[in-house]
Amino acid sequence: MKMIPSISTLILLALLGTFHASAQTLTQTVRGKVTDHITKSPIPGATVMVLGSDPLIGAVTDESGDFKITQVPVGAYTLRIGFVGYRDAILSQIQVNSGKETVLTIVLEEEFNQMDEVVVSATEKDRTINDMVTVSGRTFSVEETRKYAAAINDPGRMATSFAGVVGSDDGNNNISIRGNNPSALLWRMEGIDIPNPNHFAAAAAAGGGVAILSAQLLDNSDFITGAFPAEYGNALSGVFDLNLRKGNNEKREFTVQASLLGTDIAVEGPFSKNYRGSYLINYRYSTLSMLASLGVPLGDFVTNFQDLSFNFFLPTGTKSTITVFGFGGLSDQNRNALQDSLTWQTEFDRMSSTFFSNTGAVGIKHAYILNKSNFLQTTVLASGSSMGDKYGILNREYQDEERLYSDFGQSKITFSSVLNTKISPKYSLRSGVFLNQLHYNVYERGFEENTGQMQTHIDEKGYTQSVQAFSQLNVRASQRLTLNMGLHYLQLMLNNSTALEPRFSASFALDEKQRINLGYGLHSQVQPLGTYFAQKEEEGTITFPNKNLGLSRSHHVVLGYDRSLNPYLRMKVETYYQHLFDIPVMPGTHQTYSILNQEWSLMTDPLVNRGFGKNYGTEFTLEQFTHRSLYFLLSASLYSSQYKTEENIWRNTRLNGRANLALTAGKEYHWRKNRTFGINLRTIYGGGFWNTPIDLDASIAQGGTVLVESMAYTEQNPAYFRTDIRVSLKRNRPKSTQTVALDVQNTTNRKNVYSKYFEPMEGSINTIYLVPLIPVLSYRVEF
Repeated sequence: MKMIPSISTLILLALLGTFHASAQTLTQTVRGKVTDHITKSPIPGATVMVLGSDPLIGAVTDESGDFKITQVPVGAYTLRIGFVGYRDAILSQIQVNSGKETVLTIVLEEEFNQMDEVVVSATEKDRTINDMVTVSGRTFSVEETRKYAAAINDPGRMATSFAGVVGSDDGNNNISIRGNNPSALLWRMEGIDIPNPNHFAAAAAAGGGVAILSAQLLDNSDFITGAFPAEYGNALSGVFDLNLRKGNNEKREFTVQASLLGTDIAVEGPFSKNYRGSYLINYRYSTLSMLASLGVPLGDFVTNFQDLSFNFFLPTGTKSTITVFGFGGLSDQNRNALQDSLTWQTEFDRMSSTFFSNTGAVGIKHAYILNKSNFLQTTVLASGSSMGDKYGILNREYQDEERLYSDFGQSKITFSSVLNTKISPKYSLRSGVFLNQLHYNVYERGFEENTGQMQTHIDEKGYTQSVQAFSQLNVRASQRLTLNMGLHYLQLMLNNSTALEPRFSASFALDEKQRINLGYGLHSQVQPLGTYFAQKEEEGTITFPNKNLGLSRSHHVVLGYDRSLNPYLRMKVETYYQHLFDIPVMPGTHQTYSILNQEWSLMTDPLVNRGFGKNYGTEFTLEQFTHRSLYFLLSASLYSSQYKTEENIWRNTRLNGRANLALTAGKEYHWRKNRTFGINLRTIYGGGFWNTPIDLDASIAQGGTVLVESMAYTEQNPAYFRTDIRVSLKRNRPKSTQTVALDVQNTTNRKNVYSKYFEPMEGSINTIYLVPLIPVLSYRVEF
C-alpha cells in the first residue's frame, strides 16, 4: 500500500491550492415546511427563529406550511419552531453552506393540555423521527455519515460508533446488534421494506462491501436496536428506517464528489418554475479497477461497482403527493489463477473466481391527507436481486476444476398501506398491511470432499407470498408518561409459518432532564429463502428437508435510563435480555451447528427448529451534540451472546465479543469566516470473536480444513483494536462549497485477526487478518 499515501498527498496539496484567501461574508437561504407529526397537515402561522443570530432573524409559515429565511450567513445554527397548541421543536447544528440551499422538513407534536409540569422540548437527536419508538432508538443525520471517521457515507459503518453495535468484518459493513447475527437486520426506506441495499452482498446477508445508497440521497433517519414497535416485522436484531431527501424545488443544484473509492454525482432541482415538485438523482461509479490498472495495490481481486438512486417528489394537490423513488446497484469481483505452477505458494494462487451481486428497487408512494385527523400512505415497490459466485482450482495440468457455482435470483412486488389516525391529542393510532409476492430462482452446487465430485445442493424456482399486518396505539397519558402498544402479524405462505407478536413500550419523564424507558417485544424472522430449498438425494429420490422450517423467534426486554446533563450533553444507560427460540439447528445431540452463526452462505444441510439463543447486556452512552464546534460519542457495551443446540450445552456464538468500547469525536476550527478545518477520530476496542479449532492432522489427511466440532467456538481471537482519523478542509465560496478530506482507516496498521484456515500446500494453519491501514482521499463540491 506504499503508493497510495504518496498519491493522496500530491492530490491533497493540489486541491488545497483552490482554497485561496477571501474574507467575504457569504449567505444562503434556509427554508422548508412545518407539518403535524401524525397527519402531515401543514401548519400555517408557525414561527421559525434562528437562535443566536444578531439581529434575530426568522420567518412565519404561510398557508401551505412553508417558510423561507434569506441572507443567513454561512455557519451552524439552532432553530426553534413553535406554534400555539404544539410543543416547540429545537433543531440544533443546522448547517448552512453557500453552495446549496438548506431545505428542512419539520414536524410538530400537539400539546394535549396545559399543566404546571413542563417537560423541556427535546432536540432532534434526543428522539427518533418515528414518534412511536420509545426504547433502543436514535436518529442519525447525513452530517454524521459524512463527518464520522472512516464512515465513508455508509450508515452501516457509521453505526459501529453506537452502543451495542459491532462490525463483523472490516472488509464490509455487516453489523451485529447486541450479539445477533448480521442477517437479523431489517432495511426500510420511505416506510416500506427493501432488499439489502449494499454492493457485494451475499444471498444470506443484510450487509455488503459498500452501501448502494449515497448520502446525497438520504435525509435524517432512524436506527433501532431492539424491542421495536409493531410496524416493524421480519427482523430479530434491529432496523435501519431510512428517509429520502426531497430535491430542491426552486433551484437546480449539483454535488460532485471524487475519491479513491469512486466518483459520485448528484443533481436536483424543480421540474418547472410553476410546479412545486422536484427531482433528485445520484450516480456513482467505482474507480478501484482503474487504480488497480495503474499499479496501485488494492488486493487480489479486480473490483467494480456502480449505482443509481433517485427520488422524484410530485405534488398532486393541496392534500396529496406522489413520490417515485428507487435505487439500483451493480457490483462484481474477479480473479484469475496464476498460470505458472512454479509461482504457486498457497492454494489461493491456484484459485480463479467470479462473483457478482446486483440489486435494485423502484417504488411509487401516494400520500393523502384524508381529513384533519387521518393520513393515508400507500406504496407499491418492485424489487429484485441477483447474486452469483463461481470459483475453481487449477490442477497441475492447468485445467480448471470447479469447486462452487451458485446463482440466486429473487424478485418481489410489495404493496403496503398505512393509516395514521389522530384520535385526540392524547391518542394516535397507526395501522397497516404489507403484502408480498415473492419469485425465486435459486441454484447452488459444490464440491464434496467425500466423493470428490460436484453435488447439487439447491435447484428450485417458483413463487410464494408473505403477509404482514400491524396496529399500534400511542397514548400520551400525561405530560410525563407515554405508552405505545401494538400487535404485529407475520405469515409465510410457502409453509404457512405464522406469528402473532405483541409489542409494548413506555417512557416516563422523572423531571425535565431525565426519563426511564421500558420495552417488550416478540419478534420473528423468515429464514433466508434458499435455505428452504436445500435438497437431499437418497436412492434417486430428491427431498426438501427444510421446506417446513418455521420462523426464528425472539423475546426482547429493554430497560433504559436517559438523562440530559445539560442542553448539549446526554447520558443513556440501557440493559436488555433477548431469549431466542425456534432457531434452526442441525438435529442430533452431538451437533453444534446453529443458523445464528451463519453469516454469508446458505446452509444446505437438514435443519430443525429446536435451537435456542440468549443475548443480554448493559450499554452506556455519553454523547455531546455539537456545541462550540465540538462533538463526541462515547459508547460502552458489556454483553453475552450464546446459543444451544440439541446437545443441550450453552456455547459462545461466533460474535460474542463480550465487551466493546468506542469513542467517536470531532472538532471544527473556523477562520477567515468562510473556512472550516475539521478533525475527526474514531477508536474501537472490543473482545475478539470466537472460532472453532482446526484439527491439523485430519486436515492434512483430507487436504482441506477439518474443524473440531465438539469444541465449537471455544477459541477466541485476540482483542480487536482500530483507530480511524479523518481530516477535512471546507471552503465556502460565493456560489459553491468545496470540501477536501482524507480518511485514514486503521491508522496504527494493527493486524486484527478475523479467523484461521488450513493451507494445504504448506500443511499449516494460517491466520486471516482484517484490513490494514487504508487512506481514502476525497474532494467534494456543491454548487
